[in-house]
Amino acid sequence: MDKAGIRKQILAQRELLPAAERAACNTAISERLLQLHEYRQAGVVLGYMNFGAEFASEIWVRQVLAEGRRLALPRVNHHTNQLDLYWVEDPENQLAAGLWGIREPVVERCERLAGLNEVEFALLPGVAFTRSGARLGYGGGYYDKLLARIATRPALAAAAFGLQIVAQIPQEPTDVKVQWIVTEQETIACPEQGIP
Repeated sequence: MDKAGIRKQILAQRELLPAAERAACNTAISERLLQLHEYRQAGVVLGYMNFGAEFASEIWVRQVLAEGRRLALPRVNHHTNQLDLYWVEDPENQLAAGLWGIREPVVERCERLAGLNEVEFALLPGVAFTRSGARLGYGGGYYDKLLARIATRPALAAAAFGLQIVAQIPQEPTDVKVQWIVTEQETIACPEQGIP
């Protein structure tokens, strides 16, 4: 199946998850993420704000801040068509709905990261994943482009419902794989990836 077909199938399945089950999965995934060794070692964390039926990363984001870690969140730069990262300490006051209704940093209320290499741990969004760490995003290539700009690769993790794990995903040379996939049932350690 091609990327578009996988994306359509998984998004449809994700939409069908009952609200109560989704809430329980979100809690379990957040708890597992917070226990990851690579996360526990990181002082600077890159997260994202969820939209639609995806993992409720906002639960995890609140916990990151409560634990006193520095949090960076992405904002789409429409001039460069890339993600810019901003420090966020108060999501309620520093974020507003942006592209596709996703909450993102308000430039006037946040400080932009001077150096992307400060990020030690990154939680990446995605539609589907394989056990070997392949990631299928929403089709914009924003995160692959962002990671290509970071010289010192941070620990890369993804949070997903179990139904988002698939057998295979067609890969391009620019597709970046994750090291960890955290679901409501398990934490999957993906095989070590060679840095492209």
